[in-house]
Amino acid sequence: MYDGAGLVADSVSLGKPMVFVAVNYRVGGFGFLPGAEVLADGASNLGLLDQRMGLEWTADNIGYFGGDSGKVTIWGESAGAISVADQMMLYNGNNTYDGKALFHGAIMDSGSIVPADPVDCPKGQAVYNQVVAKAGCSSSSDTLSCLRTAPYNTFLNAVNSVPGILSYSSVALSYLPRPDGVVLVDSPDVLIRNNKYAAVPMIIGDQEDEGTLFSLFQSNITNTNQLVTYLSDYFFHNATTAQIQALVATYPDNASAGSPFNTLLLNEVYPEFKRLAAILGDLVFTLTRRAFLAETNNLNPSVPSWSYLASYDYGTPVLGTFHASDLLQVFYGILPNAASKSIHSYYFNFLYNQDPNNASGGTSSTASRVSLNWPQWGAGNQLVQFWAATSNLLADNFRNSSYTWLVSNIASLHF
Repeated sequence: MYDGAGLVADSVSLGKPMVFVAVNYRVGGFGFLPGAEVLADGASNLGLLDQRMGLEWTADNIGYFGGDSGKVTIWGESAGAISVADQMMLYNGNNTYDGKALFHGAIMDSGSIVPADPVDCPKGQAVYNQVVAKAGCSSSSDTLSCLRTAPYNTFLNAVNSVPGILSYSSVALSYLPRPDGVVLVDSPDVLIRNNKYAAVPMIIGDQEDEGTLFSLFQSNITNTNQLVTYLSDYFFHNATTAQIQALVATYPDNASAGSPFNTLLLNEVYPEFKRLAAILGDLVFTLTRRAFLAETNNLNPSVPSWSYLASYDYGTPVLGTFHASDLLQVFYGILPNAASKSIHSYYFNFLYNQDPNNASGGTSSTASRVSLNWPQWGAGNQLVQFWAATSNLLADNFRNSSYTWLVSNIASLHF
């Protein structure tokens, strides 16, 4: 699915040839099954371990394909971006293999840290118990062994029986990396705060309307009280009602303030749609990104980072510049506009120099396809805002009251 052929072709045409490695890893219940039984067996976060093995294979073999193991950049979108952040934090930030770093730069598109309760937390255990029941293993004396010996389709149907991301429960994920004390030693927000991560140059950004796609299924939410109840029941079970009320109060109960942003009263498909979309987009993606950048720049100010906000699909009805729309624009290069061309150039520069503005290396410069110098985030907390035909700098201070609430309450926001 993610073969990277278009990216490689563009890198070659620009004189910045690269080797693209796509690592398959176990996803969903195959790679991130929670539960006390999984934790006791040492079988948690298998998807992250698959990724780490892929990086080790790359270190051993990339030279045979013309690549440089000393210039590996890990890149991911959505769950892939979350995985990139987790790889930075695996084993308390140890990203070495045979005494050398496995990667030297990181790009995260729509995802970073996801604060999470442990593998054996009540929510995780409920997911495990449902999978066990659906697989017909409830009466087994060893439910994990029963799952392992179940026919593939039986196990597949069982792990898919829990709520998915495009459902009423939305991004209150059933499967995600959870702390296990070994691979992911603690919740990502705690690891970052304690400087337990591999500090490498990074690019990180979001689509402007990350939450719209995930807010299409909750049309029964029509007022503030129902919104607070929904967030309490499905997302932030460690937070008090008063905390969630305070969060919601930072988002005006006015469609013109919601997401898709800057669309006035348009696109309000049910009374609280744009408000919920703004909250989910911010807490899972956009404002969490800002918190991640603030913490890492405070801890390691000499390690550069750059950030962006994508607005190139502005005007798309209901969704705006929605989550995963960058796959079309950036990864596949469909409808190659100014944004996709400049992002490719910035990224290729970063691969070569760990700096999106440095066009040296390769056989030619990519400078002609970028319209402005991308400032480091730590130099003034500015983003590059990408539009379809142009780009500009944007202060990363929007919805600041919501951001202030988030950083003050992040310990209560574990998934």
